[in-house]
Amino acid sequence: MWGGRFADGPSAVMREINASIPFDKRLWRQDIAGSKAHVAMLAAQGIVAAADAGAIAKGLDAIAAEYEADGVAEDLALEDIHMHVEHRLAELIGPAAGRLHTARSRNDQVATDFRLWVRDAIDAVDAGLAAFQRALLDRAAEHADTVMPGFTHLQVAQPVTLGHHLMAYHAMADRDRSRFADARARLNRCPLGAAALAGTSFPIDRAATAAALGFDGPTANSLDSVSDRDFALDYLTAAAQCALHLSRLAEEFILWASQPFGFVALPDAYSTGSSIMPQKRNPDAAELVRGHAGRIVGAMTSLMITMKGLPLAYSKDMQDDKPPLFEAHDLLALSIAAMTGMVESAAFVPDRMRAALTAGHATATDLADWLVRVAGIPFREAHHITGGVVKAADEAGLPLWDMPLDAFQAIDPRIDASVFDVLSIEASVKSRTSFGGTAPDQVRARIAEAKAALEDKE
Repeated sequence: MWGGRFADGPSAVMREINASIPFDKRLWRQDIAGSKAHVAMLAAQGIVAAADAGAIAKGLDAIAAEYEADGVAEDLALEDIHMHVEHRLAELIGPAAGRLHTARSRNDQVATDFRLWVRDAIDAVDAGLAAFQRALLDRAAEHADTVMPGFTHLQVAQPVTLGHHLMAYHAMADRDRSRFADARARLNRCPLGAAALAGTSFPIDRAATAAALGFDGPTANSLDSVSDRDFALDYLTAAAQCALHLSRLAEEFILWASQPFGFVALPDAYSTGSSIMPQKRNPDAAELVRGHAGRIVGAMTSLMITMKGLPLAYSKDMQDDKPPLFEAHDLLALSIAAMTGMVESAAFVPDRMRAALTAGHATATDLADWLVRVAGIPFREAHHITGGVVKAADEAGLPLWDMPLDAFQAIDPRIDASVFDVLSIEASVKSRTSFGGTAPDQVRARIAEAKAALEDKE
């Protein structure tokens, strides 16, 4: 490829460090699609003869069939997927293949291919997250009334329902999908035709190639077109946030599946055993999802540092843009699938969840609210009184709802028997009727809204 300028070929080390085909072969579908759009435009503009354009298009289809059947045969001397396609095209149709690269550079070519790949990746992630949301909605509806501890600082705080808890992750997934959608909208401009960095003197039609490839239009600045990798960083940023959400749910499943909690039994399909302890059921799938989050965040950081301080326009550093994104995408897809499967098949244990609520005076806030609402006491004073009741309950070894009335009245005589109407776990949950609260009717309303919104997106 460099014979006109260089007398000697590259060293073996240079050939290896320079070649990107081991990883960018994943772009072959996008490369062939971009080349077909480009040559069709060249023919329409009279830049390439129709006969040559037809031969090129037919040859590209033949290469696509070969790659689909047998994969890409790597040759480090050809460096990247673009030269592999062009070289094979020349073998198939002869010198006419050389006309394909008219009015473009590998710089705008790879920028286009990569955008197309990231766009496809976003669509795949969105479909995975939609399935994850459906699983959450189904299990939330099943457990809209199932009480469990709500925690702060991993201490029992207030009663909530399992359905409400699962819907929190549905809300996170909704934001994840919106971030990916925003990233997709921003990337959907076509760099093809920017050439190396300055555009081209050929009378090309960039709007035509953009439309043929499903873009909203061409990019506006040729320098930015070939040097921009914001779209990849947008994907990685959204992927990192999504991975953090999946990791949080994975961590909860890990905790809940442990014997001290016992809130859930994970299925065999998402568990492993021990090589020495036959009784073990390890939540390895959840632990790997938790671990993958770190690698995905690392991929985002890697590309950010690669792009930091690069002058315009293209630099070879940018060849390292694809491995972190490919790795992050593969890990994220696996993580979404694993967590979807766990949500769908986990066996929750309501009795253990309810029993855990007796440990931490979870309805103490309900007592404070009762003092405000019924006795007319300012909340800060009510908080202090409730603290005294909790201390007495601890000393007696009783939950609040089993304390005798005289024990309450010894702390504050304004407390009467109607306080017991609010101290049970079920009464506490049902009382949280504010929009977005944990009351089962509120949970069911949010589930219905979420199901309708999910159907609208499909």
